Amino acid sequence: MTTEQQRQKLLEAAGPIFAEKGYEGATVREICDRAGLNVASVNYYFGDKERLYIETVKQAGRRREESAPYPQWAAGTPPETKLHEYVVTMLTRMLRSETAAWQRGLMMREMLRPTKACEELVRDYIRPDFELIHGIIAELVGESVPQHVRNQISFSVVGQCLHYRVAGDVVGMLVGEEELSQHYGLPTLADHITRMTLAAIGVGEPLGSAKPFINSKA
Repeated sequence: MTTEQQRQKLLEAAGPIFAEKGYEGATVREICDRAGLNVASVNYYFGDKERLYIETVKQAGRRREESAPYPQWAAGTPPETKLHEYVVTMLTRMLRSETAAWQRGLMMREMLRPTKACEELVRDYIRPDFELIHGIIAELVGESVPQHVRNQISFSVVGQCLHYRVAGDVVGMLVGEEELSQHYGLPTLADHITRMTLAAIGVGEPLGSAKPFINSKA
C-alpha cells in the first residue's frame, strides 16, 4: 500500500467518526483501528489529530464541489440564467449529491460549531462559492447598491437553498407527503427560489403572478 493510499484510508476512517462524535469525541485509536493502521500513523501522515481533522473537513468540502460543479458560463450569459443555474447546483449538492452522508454531516457540524478547520473550509470552498453568487447579484442589482445589501441578498439565496437541506424532514411533516412529492422536487424548488429572489430585488414579476422561470416538474 502506497503512502497516499494509507493517508486516504485514515481520512476515510476519520470522516464518519468525526461527523458522529466531533473533534473532541473522536479518538486517534478508534480512527486507526477502523483504518487498520498503527496508532502512530496519524502523527506520521498528518502531524497530529487536529491536522487530520482539518484535512478530513477539507476533503468533505472538495468532494461536495466535485459532485456538482458550477457551469462555465459563456460571455453574455444573462445574470438571471446564472442565478437559476447557481441555485440548481447548490440544491443538487445539498439534496441529490453523491457525497457520502458523513461528508455532508461533517460540514454541517463544522458550520454550526466552528473549529480551526472552518477557517480553511471557508477560505478554500465557501468563500469562492459566496463570491460567485455575490457577483451574480451585483450583475442583477448594479454596483450602486451598497455592498452590505448585496451580501445580504447573497446570504438570502444560500439560506433558501440550505433550508431544504437542514429542515427537509420538518418541511415534509408540515406540508404532508402528497404536497411534498408534487411541489418540492429539486427543479420546482430551484424555480421558486430563482423567482423569489428576482421578485424581491425588483427585477422579476411579483411571485404570485410570475410564470415559471423554467418549465419544470417536481
